Amino acid sequence: MEDLLLQYGLYGLFALSFLAATVLPVASEAGLIALLLAGVDPLACVVTATVGNTLGAVTTWGLGRWGSEAFLARLLRLSASDRERARVIFARYGAWSLLLAWAPIIGDPLCAVAGLFGLPLSRFILPVLAGKLARYAALAYLFS
Repeated sequence: MEDLLLQYGLYGLFALSFLAATVLPVASEAGLIALLLAGVDPLACVVTATVGNTLGAVTTWGLGRWGSEAFLARLLRLSASDRERARVIFARYGAWSLLLAWAPIIGDPLCAVAGLFGLPLSRFILPVLAGKLARYAALAYLFS
């Protein structure tokens, strides 16, 4: 079993990380920690999780950019209060609020709202990537 984890674990981590930033409520942190505890290279784990989660956030941004609010509410299961909370934070802090794109409950709505508000992808990527990298790097530091 450990051989399978070591052989295919990074692929699974990428998938978990991607899905965690899109429509499925999965915890990519658990996959990252499992791989770290199994002895997989921490740098490989952090890069894989960061890239997967960032690409998932870009997907959520795209859904916000080109989808309707009703579509977002149904697909991402974002309540009106989640969307409103994200709107208030985004309106106040702009692209800097996307440093919190990794955060539970508010992260996915922030990404969707950034797309909905028409934030260019070029201004979206850097704060999202930085926040997600910091989170995964901190976890790798704690668990390796």
